[in-house]
Amino acid sequence: MQIYLDNAATSMIKPEIVPKSMYEFMINNGTTSGRGSYKRAIQSDRLIYETRKLVASLFNFDNPKNIIFTSNITESLNLAINGILNEGDHVITSSLEHNAVWRCLKTLERDRNINISKIKASKEGFSNPKDVENAIQENTKLIIFNHASNVLGTIQPIKEIGKIARKYKIPFLVDTAQTAGTYPIDIQNDNIDLLAFTGHKCLLGPMGTGGLVINWDGNINPLKSGGTGGDSAYEYQPDYYPNKLETGTLNVSGLVGLGEAIKFINKEGVKNIHNKEKELIKHTLRKLQDIDCIEIYGPKDSEKTVGVISFNIKNKTPEEVAYKLDAKYNIMVRAGLHCSPNAHELIGTKSIGTIRIGIGYFNEKEEIDILIDALREIAND
Repeated sequence: MQIYLDNAATSMIKPEIVPKSMYEFMINNGTTSGRGSYKRAIQSDRLIYETRKLVASLFNFDNPKNIIFTSNITESLNLAINGILNEGDHVITSSLEHNAVWRCLKTLERDRNINISKIKASKEGFSNPKDVENAIQENTKLIIFNHASNVLGTIQPIKEIGKIARKYKIPFLVDTAQTAGTYPIDIQNDNIDLLAFTGHKCLLGPMGTGGLVINWDGNINPLKSGGTGGDSAYEYQPDYYPNKLETGTLNVSGLVGLGEAIKFINKEGVKNIHNKEKELIKHTLRKLQDIDCIEIYGPKDSEKTVGVISFNIKNKTPEEVAYKLDAKYNIMVRAGLHCSPNAHELIGTKSIGTIRIGIGYFNEKEEIDILIDALREIAND
């Protein structure tokens, strides 16, 4: 029996309809979207637009044309950050950001002389919205926060931060890599201007899919220029969405699979998915706390976190534990810094990293119990 507990990196188990729909598209259609007027190409156009509508509906958004498809959330974040920030601008972000945000900001600090304010969080990963407001400057042009940490799982107060951003008319960009599909998100109620998402994690879709939801009237400069399938005689990038920011051939088969994944999520219900994962998180935390030599990082409250749990075993390196779990017990977890050195700096594990469990919708309590038994053996070895 193999047990997969690295869903924070990618959801390995997908609804059966996801790969099936991708295969059927490639065999029975296989054409590009926006590049032809024959029947199959028109069908591809329809399938892409249907996925845009599904994404919009999932986040309570009413403008499918403002759904920009990308290859992953890293591209989505780069698209927004590079497209908004100019020379000398100021940006506010959390102390828990993944390198998809942090490296992008540091590159612009070097190349465009932007200024970065990093809001310090508590040891459990909670950020105070008042600290965000206090950090605002006259040249603050963007506020960026992840919805939940990929190291600690901590859910951030995005609604409150978004309210502050609206008060000062500053665009608010939210990284939903760990929440989209598994935690209720309402782009209107949560005061989100720009929502970056990826298909291959909690949305249960294929790798190579992601996007940016634009709920903001400000300007975003294109990250890339090229063919859009329309206005071909015009020598510059079009100025309307999605073509302004969506260049080149789309991953149509992947987006077909993403559409079916969202249909599956809608059928199951995001709240039901979230409730099941909360029970698994609660069960896991309780079991882990029974092992004396394990130190758990972040909230120990299933109401305040998503299915990401980081921990270490005393006198064992994360890599050693992860290797033994895989080699001896067929249990897959992640070890290291998880591409988020800032979060590890916050909890004092930047030099060693942590072992990370990524709980997903298809995991069961029995799998967690097997993991706990394995960890006890490793701890006592």
